[in-house]
Amino acid sequence: MTHIAAEFKPILAQIGFNARDAFTNPAIKPWRKLPDRENCVWDLDIPGRGATRLHIKRFTPHPSAKDPARLEAAGYRALRRHGIPTADVVAWGRHNMRGFIITRDLSGFRPVDKLIEAGAAFEQFLIPTAELAAKLHGAGLHHRDLYLCHFLARRGEKENVDLRLLDAARVRPLPGPLTRRRWLVKDLAQFRYSTLALPISEAQRDRWLEHYASRTRIARLDTLRKSIARKCDTITAHDKKLRVSQPGRHVSIPEL
Repeated sequence: MTHIAAEFKPILAQIGFNARDAFTNPAIKPWRKLPDRENCVWDLDIPGRGATRLHIKRFTPHPSAKDPARLEAAGYRALRRHGIPTADVVAWGRHNMRGFIITRDLSGFRPVDKLIEAGAAFEQFLIPTAELAAKLHGAGLHHRDLYLCHFLARRGEKENVDLRLLDAARVRPLPGPLTRRRWLVKDLAQFRYSTLALPISEAQRDRWLEHYASRTRIARLDTLRKSIARKCDTITAHDKKLRVSQPGRHVSIPEL
């Protein structure tokens, strides 16, 4: 079973792609392996189109009702539907109970955390990332993996920052009012946690949250800040355990 986006059907037809290829093509190179999935790159030289990089996520077997590839494809569609800039889904499907999803590489974009590690100032990303997080939540969605590494950026004209939000595997509609705030706090705590090891000041984190709150009209900012800090402590403890049990989890994607 393969679902291919219309604009990519000629490309995949040109190379004779089918669902089996997602798991058997030797040109597809895994760069990270986790218990539930495998991240891969596929560098192609397509006649008439030149060098093309695709990203492939391959999942362990799941029943069709819980197919993570289907859920991730739905997450990307939800982002697109609400005007959240993201990656293009090339195809997704299943083969022998295993799901896969293929997205097109965002040429010229890099994860914001990597840009900061390389010397870029967070200041230029502060407002754009806060705006995008507010737009996500304002659209009635939550990400559940809202780490800085999932914001990809490139410089536009006049120093403008062009952003994309990736990894839609867990993007879902926000639930009703009883648990809505809990999920918002989780996203915001994940973002905060992902900034702690970077040269980002507490004053900048506060300004980020204040800008986000002004766009989402969230009141009682002090209470929200305390809830985020508590959740951030929980994430810190959980991540520490993951780094021991899954040391390959934080491997970076290879550069072209």
